[in-house]
Amino acid sequence: MQELDQLRALANPELAERMAARHKSGRETLGLTPAQIEAAVTGWREGLDLDGRVALARQLWDSNIHEARLAAPRLLVQARIPQDDAVWAAILDWSAKMDGPDITDAVTTAASRRVVAHPERMDVMLDWAQSSSPWLRRAALMATLPWAKMNNPKPEDVDIRERVLDWTLHLADDSNGAVRQAIETWLRDLAKRAPERVAEWRSTRAADVAGALALRAEAEPTAENPAADSAPRDQQAPSDPDQDL
Repeated sequence: MQELDQLRALANPELAERMAARHKSGRETLGLTPAQIEAAVTGWREGLDLDGRVALARQLWDSNIHEARLAAPRLLVQARIPQDDAVWAAILDWSAKMDGPDITDAVTTAASRRVVAHPERMDVMLDWAQSSSPWLRRAALMATLPWAKMNNPKPEDVDIRERVLDWTLHLADDSNGAVRQAIETWLRDLAKRAPERVAEWRSTRAADVAGALALRAEAEPTAENPAADSAPRDQQAPSDPDQDL
């Protein structure tokens, strides 16, 4: 297809090698810059209606070329789309295949517009936030980032903001750094509009950490508190002699 030929013509093998080593997806990488991808997408958008953009976006994604997968969601970034079911369906299909921060953030840039347009889709964001995939957990935060950036949120927007802040407390100890980074991005943007709310979040977080540490300390036997390991010897499970071999 000519769009892929256009991307291939811009390939930079040296940059592609560095990028492939970083994202480690194993897919073909051309080594294009974000500006090059954006310029290509802008040109493609000009000659296509929405259905054409959705069709092209799906073809680009299915090519499994790194830059094509970055370009695909960019074709669908638009605030107002009267009938966006086809766009949302594509986003949901892609979300299951997100496997790195670059691809995830590209998809969620498009997803954020669709969630803002239809806040009832926050239930999908909750599913993402609870997913076993770290990329879906990150996506839940990045796709809801517009609510952290609202200068004059309506009451229903504040409710959504509070909902996401609750997620961030549960995800604050996430084992994946990309998820924790997304939390900090959310808090940093919100702090510019509601610093007192972010301060409250951090206070709650500090209290949660202190409580967890206190419980852990109580559970661990120490010289001052041997009660945790003071069961009479005859009440403890007998040792397995085979373990001493």
